Amino acid sequence: MDEPKKDVIRATDAEAIRLGKTLLRSARFGALAVIEPQTGSPLVSRVGVATDIDGAPLILVSMLSAHTGALLADARCSLLLGEPGKGDPLAHPRLTLICQAARIERGSSEHTRTERRYLNRNPKAKLYAGLGDFSIFRLEPQRASLNGGFGKAYQLDRSHLLTSGPIVEDLAASEQSAIDHMNADHLDAIAVYAQHFANVSGKGWIIAGFDADGMDLVSGDDVCRVFFPQPLAAAPELRPILVDMVRTGRAAADAKIELNHAE
Repeated sequence: MDEPKKDVIRATDAEAIRLGKTLLRSARFGALAVIEPQTGSPLVSRVGVATDIDGAPLILVSMLSAHTGALLADARCSLLLGEPGKGDPLAHPRLTLICQAARIERGSSEHTRTERRYLNRNPKAKLYAGLGDFSIFRLEPQRASLNGGFGKAYQLDRSHLLTSGPIVEDLAASEQSAIDHMNADHLDAIAVYAQHFANVSGKGWIIAGFDADGMDLVSGDDVCRVFFPQPLAAAPELRPILVDMVRTGRAAADAKIELNHAE
């Protein structure tokens, strides 16, 4: 008698969703798979990645590239995110997104927002972003496959990864001024976010983006994701939550210093 086949897909839980969002928001690049129009064969290329304020991936690509022509011919695509570290590369988490690509029309309000967010994450792209043969594509996730390491496979849908509701547009309207203010006047606070909430070391961290779930920090080529204690329900909640997080981080650092002195 045959034994029932074991389902390798785990039930999607809050931990899996958080890992999926972390991989999505912290990605600097990804492997983009498209369908070659001449042959119908799969074609894979590496692309720089950022995210729109709701979490959808953004790519900036040349119209001369084979993968761009493929996207214009057939919008179906897949994006693999996740960087291997030391040891077995298959032991590190990765996220595969099944998407529909949409070219953002230059001069539109959507282009202004997506270009701003892309360049905040990839400032070196300013060298060519304004060239006429480069376009931003927004990749609309339909579903995703999350591999958190051996034996940790999950299926995620669009609602698990993207934010919806009025908060998206409201926060987009005020995001850049908040970023500029924090990066100009509160680098010490940003260092607290990085060290206490993301547990990363190093200096030079700045904020590259805010969204309802948290913020993206960058320092050179390093990226880290910081989640808010709870998602924002409205844009005016951003400042109070940033202040509270600084207080929490500094209090924890002071307590650690006192503990070390006591020992």
